[in-house]
Amino acid sequence: MYDDSETVRRILTGSGDTWAVVGLSNNRDRAAYGVAQVLQRFGKRVVPVHPKAETVHGEPGYRSLAEIPFPVDVVDVFVNSALAGEVADQAAAVGAKAVWFQLGVVDEAAYDRTLTAGLEMVMDKCPAIEIPRLGR
Repeated sequence: MYDDSETVRRILTGSGDTWAVVGLSNNRDRAAYGVAQVLQRFGKRVVPVHPKAETVHGEPGYRSLAEIPFPVDVVDVFVNSALAGEVADQAAAVGAKAVWFQLGVVDEAAYDRTLTAGLEMVMDKCPAIEIPRLGR
């Protein structure tokens, strides 16, 4: 239910190419770093969102979704489940089209709120695993 294959396909191929990656920093040991590289390899613009606001993979970072001065299509969430719901709410507030909670990030109430707000959502899956499966 939280990872419907058609929703996965729509987000990866049709929701747009600007992905805000919440939790992305220059720490190469963190999953977000490698996932962002894969997204870029598949043509996505990756926008780092992290308290440090670092430039990562050539893209300037922002401290919050609200600071990003251009539209964001998908918000990819690499924070723990206790913080993820707030990020999903912020994604709706900034007009994102979709929210993606990474593997291990689960918040059922946030999932329901996000869908009610009119966004698409996938939870507990990794786009770096899913996007190569699409054969793009």
